[in-house]
Amino acid sequence: MPQSFTVSAARPCFAWLRQPVDNAPLVVFRMLFGLLLVLESAGAIVTGWVEKNFIKPTVHFPFIGFEWLQPLPGNGMYYYYAVMAVLGLGVLLGYFYRLSLGLFTLLWWASYLMQKISYNNHYYLLLLLCFLMLVVPAHAYFSLDARRKPSLKSFSCPRWCLLIFVAQIAIVYTYAALAKLHPDWLAGWPLSIFLAAKANVWPIYGLAVQPWFTFALVYGGIAFDLLITPLLLWRRTRLFAFVLAVFFHGFNTAVFHIGIFPYLALSLCLFFFPADSVRKLFLRQKPVLQSPKPMVTLRLSTAQKGFFAGLSLYFLVQILLPLRPYYFPGNANWTEEGHRMSWRMMLRSKSGHATFHVIADGDSVLVD
Repeated sequence: MPQSFTVSAARPCFAWLRQPVDNAPLVVFRMLFGLLLVLESAGAIVTGWVEKNFIKPTVHFPFIGFEWLQPLPGNGMYYYYAVMAVLGLGVLLGYFYRLSLGLFTLLWWASYLMQKISYNNHYYLLLLLCFLMLVVPAHAYFSLDARRKPSLKSFSCPRWCLLIFVAQIAIVYTYAALAKLHPDWLAGWPLSIFLAAKANVWPIYGLAVQPWFTFALVYGGIAFDLLITPLLLWRRTRLFAFVLAVFFHGFNTAVFHIGIFPYLALSLCLFFFPADSVRKLFLRQKPVLQSPKPMVTLRLSTAQKGFFAGLSLYFLVQILLPLRPYYFPGNANWTEEGHRMSWRMMLRSKSGHATFHVIADGDSVLVD
């Protein structure tokens, strides 16, 4: 009896998650996401990031267990990232969408694992979003795939296809706020160091050395990360929250130059707005989706049960993984244990330099 009750109680939830809704937010996000993949990959070449992290170093530090993943020799990594830029264009245009995104995901994942020196939260977030984008039909409208194969064309998608992105960014923001509830951050130490290096940057010229400005950013950052998700979810504060997000991420872009993360976060705001509003703003030629009838078939197939179980497991891992730093003894900002993949953003910055004097067979070699 309890098992029967649980199943019947869950059916309305699954029916709601599977209900067809306008896919405009998903389609527009696919294009923005593809554009960001192109910019991230091509930008890594143009800005010298590939050269700095893959070409020049003679020793690389991959993740434990992935020592077999090594950068391509010579200029191979330039071609590697150029291929990723082309694949990102395929995502943007919706051309062989899942093949393009699948290959990009594998290449990005490999490049992520083969070096951990330049770890950044948005590299990890990009990988997670690639996984999520692979399971949704983001190429069902306004894509070359839909033009090439009309049977793919659709004006709707299941509701869960939109909600998973809301859940993902909510996890990121929530743990970013939780990580800042630390004595070092609350005292303003990390941010004061970051701001001192940006004292001559235009948006904060003359303000960077002011203690009140540092503490305004310290506590403003906590408040933003903690409140932005509920503010975006509530209809009455949604527009205000989006304007606040534009200001917050615009400020971070101008001052700290943190790559594509601000644009990625703003793009994800699409999933908080009504699909009809997104359609009117970006896809005016898209037909209006008629209000769907309530779903009659509530029974899930074995494959669907397996998929939802896998999706639930994914989000369970996403919730538990950032808690690792609180399990290990010591301060994760110093020990690094549990720091990665935990959304501990802008809490510390480290660099190191070592010189080794090697003597072999009587010959002295200086390695810098």
